[in-house]
Amino acid sequence: MLHAATLLTGEPTGNAQDDTEAAQALLTVALARTYARWDRLRGEDPYDRTRQELAALYAHRARRYRRPRGGLLDRLTPRERLVLVLRLYEGVAEEQTAATLGLPVERVRAICTRAVTLMRTAPPRAPGAPPVAGHPAGAAR
Repeated sequence: MLHAATLLTGEPTGNAQDDTEAAQALLTVALARTYARWDRLRGEDPYDRTRQELAALYAHRARRYRRPRGGLLDRLTPRERLVLVLRLYEGVAEEQTAATLGLPVERVRAICTRAVTLMRTAPPRAPGAPPVAGHPAGAAR
């Protein structure tokens, strides 16, 4: 789950522990929220609950992680990044991703398709470079 948080925050994946400081903080808060609601889970999978908390926290704080770092996911909006991490890295079904994000299934499918297409066709962005031309800037909101 730390790797998913690292993908969301866009931090380097080096071995240095300082490289994942924001991801660790995000995951710690998500785990703390899950633990605080532990007695109310009632058969719900704690991993799924923590993933939902992580997604909600990231969506709420996404602007903090928009510093360009030049990585592959850097060219995506926060919403596209969140959908890709949930769908492709975590392997969450479209229906569950849609429920987690409060979006229609068709919207999740469209976001995922657009993000994958963008990653396949656009050249990597250098740190500090402007977003890809023609990319919908308002898609993250």
